[in-house]
Amino acid sequence: MNNENMNKNNAVNGDAINKERTKHRGIRVNQRPNSVYKRKSKKTNEVNQEKIKIIPLGGLEQIGMNITAFEYGDSIMVVDCGMAFPEDDMLGIDMVIPDVTYLEENLDRVKGFVITHGHEDHIGALPYVLQKINVPVYATKLTMGIIEGKLEEHNITKSVKRKVVKYGQTVTLGDFKVEFIRTNHSIVDAAALAIYSPAGVIVHTGDFKIDYTPVFGDAIDLARFGELGKKGVLALMCDSTNVLRPGFTMSEKTVGVRFDHIFAENIEKRIIVATFASNVDRVQQIINSACKYNRKAVIEGRSMINVINKAQELGYINIPDGTLIDIDQLKNYPDNQIVLITTGSQGESMAALSRMAADVHKKVSISDNDTIVFSSTPIPGNEKAVSNVINELTRKGAEVIFQDTHVSGHACQEEIKLIYTLVKPQFAIPVHGEYRHLKAHGQLATEVGVKPENVCIMYSGDVLEIGETGAKVVDKVQAGEVLVDGLGVGDVGNIVLRDRQNLAENGIIIVVMTLEKYTSQLLSGPDIVTRGFVYVRESENLIEEAREVVFDTVRECLEKKVSDWGKIKMVVKDSLSDFLWKKMKRRPMILPIIMEVE
Repeated sequence: MNNENMNKNNAVNGDAINKERTKHRGIRVNQRPNSVYKRKSKKTNEVNQEKIKIIPLGGLEQIGMNITAFEYGDSIMVVDCGMAFPEDDMLGIDMVIPDVTYLEENLDRVKGFVITHGHEDHIGALPYVLQKINVPVYATKLTMGIIEGKLEEHNITKSVKRKVVKYGQTVTLGDFKVEFIRTNHSIVDAAALAIYSPAGVIVHTGDFKIDYTPVFGDAIDLARFGELGKKGVLALMCDSTNVLRPGFTMSEKTVGVRFDHIFAENIEKRIIVATFASNVDRVQQIINSACKYNRKAVIEGRSMINVINKAQELGYINIPDGTLIDIDQLKNYPDNQIVLITTGSQGESMAALSRMAADVHKKVSISDNDTIVFSSTPIPGNEKAVSNVINELTRKGAEVIFQDTHVSGHACQEEIKLIYTLVKPQFAIPVHGEYRHLKAHGQLATEVGVKPENVCIMYSGDVLEIGETGAKVVDKVQAGEVLVDGLGVGDVGNIVLRDRQNLAENGIIIVVMTLEKYTSQLLSGPDIVTRGFVYVRESENLIEEAREVVFDTVRECLEKKVSDWGKIKMVVKDSLSDFLWKKMKRRPMILPIIMEVE
């Protein structure tokens, strides 16, 4: 008996030593805790007075750029760090990332980033933000694999601590413990989070759907949601993307049946399928149909190649030997033995399918022997771009199929209701959606038992202080958009964008003149150069009149002994602008340039 006790003590001591070692490495991971923070104090009839702060820095009032900070005491943990696609008026901008000034100002308290899944709107900003806020990153296996690919592109892999977490495990970040819960989405390894704090448990669904027959892995862990609900959940932060859609989202496997039909109906044609680069399950089903109908598969598009290579490496996709061929081998096979899986389902101008439609792809030309499948739904705002690509493909004789070839990765109303029924939260905090989505989500939450006063509709930057005794927005922090243009991050702001819009809409006129240094006499010019305003060869009279206006203005300034070049430029700009408005009803950007000679 003594030996048995000694063995138990040794085992306990060994576990303690291992945990301590892990803690000193900066990353601590445990199995699911047997006990969580109590919602009641020692006196069972006393309500927990603790409060936690929830600070969304993005992802509200928009689709994308998801990032939320949770704060208690000296600890801040962050869920997701995504990017958004630029809007139409953001000329020249490559992507939009969140403003994390608040995290920078509280850097010593930030304990880590916890990532729900590997979509760009949840991980796309990480390489940029981690250069300023270098804290550990926690994610599931495939999600971490995709993140590591991004970190490699930015040469920061060695400097960032990373930890792969399994479903059911928890990570400790200061005063928080975060448990990863299995969910389903349009990318493998998606997770919901149970965030344990002294104020109570907060469940964050991430992007999710309920799929009882997923292509890869197991179905969502509804039992765990139910267990958390029985123990007591303070708040539920739930995906709002599809909250306007009634019913249930179809299983991903239903798309596989549709692909089989398309392959069977197009035996003699080349098939091209455009889908999201990260939708590994969709690619798996296309590969399955290719094998069934004896076709070789080509994957095109840099982002898709990277994701599929990582998924293969980690065992998340099964591609039989000899099925994949390089795009350079296309010419070695007849059209009816090929399926091309490509990016560009959202009409992105630089994506592979868009380049094919515009006849600028180096390896693939579209013909009337192509059947092209759009296996996605346009993201709000991308409808026009997708329509343009479809029109271009149709003009080239290709058959385009876009109906019944996609299922969403987000939960519809009945699935959201089921989660609420299982979790039974005291408060509802809708996330991931535009304001109309958040508002509709709040209404749905009240239908399933949440008190109307306990529905918290938030804006990016709001500081929500929440506990058992209530929830209230107590402050506002800096939050917004940082624009990425090439290698420049944040160096393009509203003023630059306004100038770009002005140039795009009205063009530019450059007025060049030369003045003598000491006498300020006009030695040459003014010469007028235009771009994007009028076609000069057909508007010579207008340009000559404009030149005379500038000449008269400069002469008047010099006669009045005006030697301040800044004032001369301003007067020239105003007089020329007035002339062009009266003549053309246009206001181009006017840029006077004065050169000095001795």
